[in-house]
Amino acid sequence: MAERHDIHVVPHDHEGWLIRRENEDQPIGTYATQAEAEVAGRTIAKEEKVELFVHSHTGQIRDRSTYGHDPRNIPG
Repeated sequence: MAERHDIHVVPHDHEGWLIRRENEDQPIGTYATQAEAEVAGRTIAKEEKVELFVHSHTGQIRDRSTYGHDPRNIPG
């Protein structure tokens, strides 16, 4: 089974936002606003059928979306 690399939208040096794959140092892209980064990250996550994690300015996860395989065993 191929290793999954979930997508994270994270703050960047208090200016702008990055999209990163989990366990990779090199960012996929940089964006001026969180909204722009979230749209781009969601597109990538849907294409790759992975999870998208959107972090707040403090680094805490504020939103999580699953595309493809849902790791939870909850109906609905």
